[in-house]
Amino acid sequence: MTLILTRSDIAALLADAQEDVERAVENCHLDLALGRAVLPAPPAMPLTGSDATFLAMAAASAPAGLATVKLLADLPGNRERGLPVQRSAVLAVSADTGACEALLDGAEVTRARTAAATAVATRALARQDARVLGLVGTGPLARAHARALLPGRAYGRIVLWGRDSGRSHELAAWIRTELGVEAQVLAGPREVTEASDVLCTLTPSREPLIRGAWLSPGQHVNAVGAPPRPDHREIDTEGVVRCRIVVDAWATARAKSGEVLIPLAEGALTEDDFRRELGDVLAGAEPGRTAETDLTLFNSVGVGLQDLAVARLLIDAATERGTGTRIELSG
Repeated sequence: MTLILTRSDIAALLADAQEDVERAVENCHLDLALGRAVLPAPPAMPLTGSDATFLAMAAASAPAGLATVKLLADLPGNRERGLPVQRSAVLAVSADTGACEALLDGAEVTRARTAAATAVATRALARQDARVLGLVGTGPLARAHARALLPGRAYGRIVLWGRDSGRSHELAAWIRTELGVEAQVLAGPREVTEASDVLCTLTPSREPLIRGAWLSPGQHVNAVGAPPRPDHREIDTEGVVRCRIVVDAWATARAKSGEVLIPLAEGALTEDDFRRELGDVLAGAEPGRTAETDLTLFNSVGVGLQDLAVARLLIDAATERGTGTRIELSG
């Protein structure tokens, strides 16, 4: 039988599972570094005469006993239709038998694993005395990141900015009420950058919002929001050059990330500057932060292995709780 999990099913299962999600995401990056998982770069499938791009984000994991494919549809034109710009679904099959274990809506999976990867990278790379968290962007990813990054760190306040002033103030009020942390809306991305010890960029920007001149020694930056398109980026070349860079997966970043491809095309950096993967840092094979004054950057494109890790967690939790719908696909 195949398990079907809707977006609402998944949201309910994830409501109290932040630590479990982070542990699953951390372990999947370790598995990749140790050769226990497979993660090819996803092929991009743009449609002629359209701004739509489709990505098949595949992964396989021996420890999880799964192979998965998330089909991601990136459709900028949906914004004018009042529809989500990105939509996705995750197909999970048994690594032992090939049987289809589950089909999951991808929205909550993507949001949860993205914020979890940022939290894992921040623990590995940020200074222990970081006290101010900065958010550039005010959408659902911003709320997910605020919720994921606060536990375990003594942030005294969160500073934020978004293009929509109303949404920015709504987010600040939500942070104060729901998370119990002081939150302040600042005038722009420069002010947020200069005030932050840890900065998260969470926008689908094509042109850089963050300038390298605004970054400070000892700061940690999570570049998260840009879609997997080679002409989109949130951090300018100077900013990337100034940082010690860690990517989620080199093959994916090399194929899809504007933060990587544009500095390479400009000759500002070489491929060797981008090969340090999060899993290698977690496994101790590569150093992360080497000094308190290091500027560190986690370049998060998002990878199918993270989706697989969360899918495994959700399938197990749904089976235990009796959540979801089961159908016989081969009947």
